Amino acid sequence: MYFASGALARQLEKLAIEHWKQVDLPPSHAYLLMLALEEPGIQPTSISRHLRLTPSTITRLIEKLEEKMLVMRITEGKVTKVYPTPGAEELYPALLRCNEQFAARYCHLLGLDESGKLAQSMMRMADKLSN
Repeated sequence: MYFASGALARQLEKLAIEHWKQVDLPPSHAYLLMLALEEPGIQPTSISRHLRLTPSTITRLIEKLEEKMLVMRITEGKVTKVYPTPGAEELYPALLRCNEQFAARYCHLLGLDESGKLAQSMMRMADKLSN
């Protein structure tokens, strides 16, 4: 399972990178940015749960997006919130296109039904392993 999941992850990563090149962002940055656009003021802990990445990884991704002037962090008391910038809002339609094209491609390659079942199964297994 270890090698099979790694092989699948590498192939999906390669496919994702190919599709996200259009917006000059790695897939993980793009998905974080879409969360910030869909839920302005989202907290890093919520992003971490959505993307299933560690808080330190989320912090690094946010810092890279800040460097590109696509998000900004605002701290209100003890709470930090992530907001998209106007530049990110302009990029949103292209992000959606990349996401749609990526999904269409892997669904074409794996089959619509098979890819949906695979994603659900992988999430359930990840949940079981994290307990």
